[in-house]
Amino acid sequence: MNYSEAIEYLYAAAPMFQNVGSGAYKEGLETTLALNELLGKPYEAYRTVHVGGTNGKGSVSQMLCCVLRQAGYRVGLYTSPHLRDFRERIRVDGQMIPERDVVEFIERMRPEIERLRPSFFEITTVMAFDFFRTQGVDIAVVEVGMGGRLDCTNVITPLASVITNISFDHMQFLGGTLAEIAGEKAGIIKPGVPAVVGEFQPESAPVFIAAATAAGTSLTFADQRYRCLRHEGRLFEVENLLDGYRFELQLGMEGDYQQRNLCTALAALDAVSERLPRALTTMEVRRGLAEARVAGRWQRIDTATDLCPILCDTGHNEAGLTFVTEQLRRQTYRQLYFVLGVVADKDLEHILPLLPRDAHYLFTRAQLPRALGAEELADRAEKAGLRGEIVDTVAEALACARSRATAEDLIFVGGSTFTVAEVL
Repeated sequence: MNYSEAIEYLYAAAPMFQNVGSGAYKEGLETTLALNELLGKPYEAYRTVHVGGTNGKGSVSQMLCCVLRQAGYRVGLYTSPHLRDFRERIRVDGQMIPERDVVEFIERMRPEIERLRPSFFEITTVMAFDFFRTQGVDIAVVEVGMGGRLDCTNVITPLASVITNISFDHMQFLGGTLAEIAGEKAGIIKPGVPAVVGEFQPESAPVFIAAATAAGTSLTFADQRYRCLRHEGRLFEVENLLDGYRFELQLGMEGDYQQRNLCTALAALDAVSERLPRALTTMEVRRGLAEARVAGRWQRIDTATDLCPILCDTGHNEAGLTFVTEQLRRQTYRQLYFVLGVVADKDLEHILPLLPRDAHYLFTRAQLPRALGAEELADRAEKAGLRGEIVDTVAEALACARSRATAEDLIFVGGSTFTVAEVL
């Protein structure tokens, strides 16, 4: 079996949620626990940090990973979904898992995969845990896939449980209110493990307070510990609300929403630092944050031959697109060309009214079964007051925007992770 064959087998044996949606979702931890038992519970061989929430998980995970690496630790990072290469999900010290290790794992575990019928995410999670052990990592930063309570990453006992924020997404699995969604996310809070929540929200805060109280552990709301006063590009000024100290940090990525993620990461680093053999230094934190980057988050993708800037962002739910739209409003342009593609299970009634009315939309469809058809997207967008045209593929839509844009214009690509993936 070569790498291509291993990946084809993996996709065929366990359909991927990002491709088919709810049909790939598997509730409960029984299969994950069984797989981990077969492998000798590899996650017990190293420390972990668990990161959940609705938006910002990837950014916060990357910030934590980079700071821990600057502190001299060998760090594993497990995130999802991937943009271009499956191996993006599993990294050690910034390097993707080698193809040969993916092949070896699939070959070794194939009988158990066919016996237990795990989901794609269950296989991938156990692969990551096993690879981190073989690579001798000191700490692994583990991102929750969906929810938390029943997510298959929720077998670890981490140094800290981090929940970035709560907003509406995957309501068919997590609940229709912020309190219900928070209840699922709070499932990663464990006895004796400090919990950090990014934002104090009236609807969700009581749920987290109750969960932390029941677990007998501490709870920190990051926005009550740190506040971002201003930012310009990648330079952020932050205030420590406990003592009023103000300081500047350089972050490796841009985006207005990174203000919240940065404060969450700082509060999480405080909690983690207290449980490490030695406390993290200010210089380690600064250097780590300066190198933290996540592909597809408020990223420029224009080339020297493009007349105008081309930006993309993977924000895809109500909260994520609210941040993106607010930042788009602060850009200067004559005409905004918006390449828009979404997946079929998104709540368009709440998402489409958020998007800018002054844009010319190129409605398109990413090449995966879960994507919403461009014609239906255009029809529903028109009812929300958005105007544009239908273009069959993401690549053709971007080419169309490039052919029309002038130096005074702006092109933006977004609506889903998978739309962005096809232009990177």
